[in-house]
Formats: sequence, structure tokens, C-alpha cells
Amino acid sequence: MAVFGRIFRLARLAGERMEQAYAPFGIGRPEFDVLATLRRSGEPYQLSAGELAASMMLSTGGTTARLDRLEKADLIQRLPSPTDRRGVLVRLTPQGFDVIDQAVGAGLAVQQRMLGHLPEEAQHRLNDLLREVFAGAGGDADVRWLGPDLPVRVEWEGHASDTTKRRPRRAGGK
Repeated sequence: MAVFGRIFRLARLAGERMEQAYAPFGIGRPEFDVLATLRRSGEPYQLSAGELAASMMLSTGGTTARLDRLEKADLIQRLPSPTDRRGVLVRLTPQGFDVIDQAVGAGLAVQQRMLGHLPEEAQHRLNDLLREVFAGAGGDADVRWLGPDLPVRVEWEGHASDTTKRRPRRAGGK
């Protein structure tokens, strides 16, 4: 019981700290997930609404609510699919691109502060143990959404000074 008590408390603490890290950018963890998924998709930083929902393991209804909030904030835009009259593409706007890159940096800083007191070898051991527990509980220990192996490093293409070179364009080339 003590192990799971610590896991639950750590998860809650990490979640609260991540929310605090994202708040200055006007987003929470749900919105972060959408923006980060689009950012990871590569140029032109867009996915169909269905692909986005599937990659985040959400219902289309849950995805729609998030997209509504992000579109209202001008962080994403919805475009008609050129191949499916009923389909919609979701694209990161230039503002959304900037927000997600800044939010990723803020989130990684939180993670580094939370684990920074551990030597690198201890971080690797912790990561390996958590992967084993997750796999033993029936989870896929190597799923992509679990993130990179520790220690936490920025592995984000174009992160930092290079981000302005690859900003997405608005529809119509603006």
C-alpha cells in the first residue's frame, strides 16, 4: 500500500505542478496534449480530427470540446479535408506553435526540478522499475505517450532558438 500511496501522491503533485507550468500560456494539460500531438506530427503540423482523437485515446466528443477551446484561443484552426467532404483537418497556428514550444520548455523544467536531486543512475533505475511495474500491470511499457527515457532532455525538433524557422503558416499562406 505504501508504494501505491507514494505513486498516487507523486502523480497528483506532478499533475498540479504541470498545470501551474502551463497556466501562464493559457492552457491546461488537456490542451497541452492536443497542441503537443500536433507539434509532434511534423510539418504542416496538422492531423485529421479522427487521427488526433485516436492518438490521444479520446472520444471524438472529448476531442471536440478541447478543439473548441483551442480554436477560440487561436491556437489551432480547423480546415476542410481536401479528400473527405465530411472530414476536418486540425492545424497548429503560428501562435499555437509558439505556445506549445514554450509550454514544453516549462514542463520539462518542472520535471527536471522534480528529479534533479536524483543522480542520473538513480533516474535510470527508477525509469526501469516503473516500466517493469507498468508492463506487469498489463500496460505496454514502451508506448510512445510515456515519453522519452530519463534523464529528461529536450528532444524536440527545432526547440529553442530554431523554432521561428519552422513556424506553421496560416491557410492562404499568411
